[in-house]
Amino acid sequence: MARKGRGLPPEVNAGSMADIAFLLLIFFLVTTTIGVDQGINRLLPRYEENPPVPPINDRNILTVLVNKDNQLLVEEKLVEIKDLRQTAIDFLENNGKNICAYCNGKKDPNSSDSPVDAVISLNNDGQTSYETYIAVQNELVAAYNFLRNRECKKRYGMTFTEMEYIYSDPASKATEGLVEDLEPKVKKIQEMFPMRLSEAEPKK
Repeated sequence: MARKGRGLPPEVNAGSMADIAFLLLIFFLVTTTIGVDQGINRLLPRYEENPPVPPINDRNILTVLVNKDNQLLVEEKLVEIKDLRQTAIDFLENNGKNICAYCNGKKDPNSSDSPVDAVISLNNDGQTSYETYIAVQNELVAAYNFLRNRECKKRYGMTFTEMEYIYSDPASKATEGLVEDLEPKVKKIQEMFPMRLSEAEPKK
């Protein structure tokens, strides 16, 4: 007599497969880091009915205009986006009054007096493309980051970008004394090269 069930493949007990899949799902949800779009980091001033207008000399303002054809005009002169970063760097550290000991500028009396006085005024047309808008923003911020990184590396042996990342990282706050040590250094570099980027309302 043949043995019962002979010749049939052995059955796999799948009763616990659902439990295993559920545990794996929880594991991946807990351990996976989900990227979040942060956008452009800007600190808006408080609303005031009649805000005071600080006196600013015209030579301390670099006017940047993006027209409806996505053309870039700096001080009413046509400039390529790839040249905007260096143009902004030259303006910010011009040191027209020769009062900035850490600047390497050309000391042009018709340009900005110091990084503290320098303001970049950005104006976009209502039909400016989003890609051009972001590209211009990136180049202007990169100009500030270049100057901050250079000075921070000279003073503290690390770039400002690295220092600011550690300072603002929530995980680093668990390290005793680290944030307290970096805070005055970060603020010092920010005071030396304040990001005075003024953005006017787009023209229709």
